[in-house]
Amino acid sequence: MENYFNYFTEIEDHFQQRRGGTLLLSTLDWALIETWKDAGIPLEAALRGIDAAFDRYDQRPSKSKKVNSLAYCAQEVLTAAEDMKEATVGAAPETQPDRGFEAGEIAEFLLRCATELESAKLPESAGISPPAVALDAAKMLRELAVEVKAKLPRLEDLERRLTVMEEKLFAVLLAVVPDDQVVTVRAHADRELAPYRSKMPSAQVEQLQKQFVHKKLLEKYGLPRLSLFYM
Repeated sequence: MENYFNYFTEIEDHFQQRRGGTLLLSTLDWALIETWKDAGIPLEAALRGIDAAFDRYDQRPSKSKKVNSLAYCAQEVLTAAEDMKEATVGAAPETQPDRGFEAGEIAEFLLRCATELESAKLPESAGISPPAVALDAAKMLRELAVEVKAKLPRLEDLERRLTVMEEKLFAVLLAVVPDDQVVTVRAHADRELAPYRSKMPSAQVEQLQKQFVHKKLLEKYGLPRLSLFYM
């Protein structure tokens, strides 16, 4: 995993620069970036794909409509990632040290997430308790913060532990949220995805819908994102 403090912000800034104006990314856009991050798409591939999409757009004879979503660049980003992957086949793997992360900053992030989890007002149902899962995660985050201060772990290992905690929290939250709320969020995702479905493989569309619901539910209940990419 490439450990970029700025994976999300680099992509956002580059998209805005090529678009030629500030545009706040939508929930769909952030979810799309997250699918790229989860798929291990390098930052360089994402930036190349954005450039390729806008280069093609700039060659159009008529540009009456601006590009208003990062999803416009989705296919080119996947293509750029595949091109980079093919270019490295047979090449000796490069090992790079983790960069941009410091123990104190990571510990502060973990403690902040723990506090947010402890103060979150979450729904419950018979036999299922998101608050209990949130408190368990907060306890673990505080323990991790102590460990990080003593010795900075491999960031890949830490990221995996955070991912497991977030997935457990999301799963239990999804189990107690009324179905109609989830259906409403999915319908919102479908509407935003509609103009770009033809530019994405079905697997990516499905993953993007899942990320959209995931992000919206966590936002609704004020829960932190448990990933170093959100520091």
